[in-house]
Amino acid sequence: MNDVELLAALDRLKSTMISVSTGGAKIQDVNDAFLISFDAIDQQLRSRGIENPLPYSDLWDWYGRWSSGDMPTYQSRRTFVSGLFAQLVQRIKSGRKEEFEPTGWNRVDRTITEIRNRLAQATTEEHFQAVGLLCREVLISTAQAVFDHNQHPTTDGIKASQTDAKRMLEAYIAAVLPGSTNDFLRKHAKAALDLAVHLQHRRTATFRDAAICVEATTSVVNLIAIIAGLRDPNT
Repeated sequence: MNDVELLAALDRLKSTMISVSTGGAKIQDVNDAFLISFDAIDQQLRSRGIENPLPYSDLWDWYGRWSSGDMPTYQSRRTFVSGLFAQLVQRIKSGRKEEFEPTGWNRVDRTITEIRNRLAQATTEEHFQAVGLLCREVLISTAQAVFDHNQHPTTDGIKASQTDAKRMLEAYIAAVLPGSTNDFLRKHAKAALDLAVHLQHRRTATFRDAAICVEATTSVVNLIAIIAGLRDPNT
């Protein structure tokens, strides 16, 4: 299966998901073909070293998701499905094989995988809040992986605790990349942590809130990995 064929197969999968959830095809009429197509796509992605981010391999599982209450309109279901496929389609078009390159920090990599799985399976406000909690935890783990009290003094002189990701990341970036020109990096890391904390306590959290938080968190982890030299060629 080449790129054109894979993209066409993904488009058919997406169209089927939209159709059954917006008054079109009946699940019992198209589910067998959907299962076969999903399995073929999953195998093709695995052969390319791409993690399959699509959470619904069976249309009845998709039915359970859209009928849970937070996607009451046809448009909300179309938007949700399009969002599920967008990054994967873009990754295939760009030739990029992995959305997240492991850092080598075991706890960080393990938690990023868990975050993705939780986001894919989330259906309630509590599930989305839990994604925020994990995002906060992975930022703390990232900070702990690079921060050293002796080499990275905090910018405000207050000692950073073992869970104070803001101070640890800010101190690390300030020490490794000093100067006002790098202020935006520290602000970016702080903003991602603020997003995670906000989501964790937001009782009306939605899929979009959680997805934005995951993107911001992954961005910070990648940023710190780059600063730490883990993305340098031949490392």
